[in-house]
Amino acid sequence: MAARNVSVLITGANRGLGLEMVKQMVQCQHPMKKVFACCRDPDGPRAEALQALAKKHPDIIKVIQMDTADLSSIKQSAQQVGSLVGTRGLNLLINNAGMLIKSIMQETSAEDMQTTFNTNVTGPMNIMKEFLPHLRAAAKASAMPGMSCSKAAIINISSLLGSMAAVKETYGFFPAISYRVSKASLNMLTLCAAEELKNDGILCASLHPGWVRTDMGGEEGEIDAPESVQGMMKVMASLTEQQNGAFLDFKGESISW
Repeated sequence: MAARNVSVLITGANRGLGLEMVKQMVQCQHPMKKVFACCRDPDGPRAEALQALAKKHPDIIKVIQMDTADLSSIKQSAQQVGSLVGTRGLNLLINNAGMLIKSIMQETSAEDMQTTFNTNVTGPMNIMKEFLPHLRAAAKASAMPGMSCSKAAIINISSLLGSMAAVKETYGFFPAISYRVSKASLNMLTLCAAEELKNDGILCASLHPGWVRTDMGGEEGEIDAPESVQGMMKVMASLTEQQNGAFLDFKGESISW
């Protein structure tokens, strides 16, 4: 993934892990050729840091308006990106945008569940579908054998909280019903996509970034965003067809479903 000709799209790129990904992808020894940094309100106050970064790297970073819960917005962004990448396609799609409501089952409303699903599951699915032609184009244009994030890949940022096997050890201190169920669903989406797109040469995997000190993770997190992203970047760079459909953490270790 260190190749200079790699293009990547990141959702939720205006803060937290998404913003840190953009930073590391343009400041590394071999920066990406193009980083499409997507957020809901590029001109709003929450995107000021992203816009400042884009001004420093105008040849690499392209800020794209995308509301991941709005299909028409996703379609428009896919058309915009498509016009910029052309036949070279898009090498790496990172579904990072997400939302978290901290509540136990008895306090979770149907609206909470629906809103969370729209952002954490339906949104990523629609993004995968709309950007699929550009990922296929990248896979076709690549001369590399096998699968990799330098060729064509979808990385869904999931969570340990989406692991059914880990519920007993994690639920007591972090319930978040709608978030947990949505991330478990996102993991299933990753597995299904991995199976469906393997003949296209498109790698799909879910990554757990760790418990990170961000607005979403809270101040009690175990690691900071730079450490998390540095780890995930190394994991993404190492992925091959052997990890197609995998659920891994930021250290590259497998997580039980």
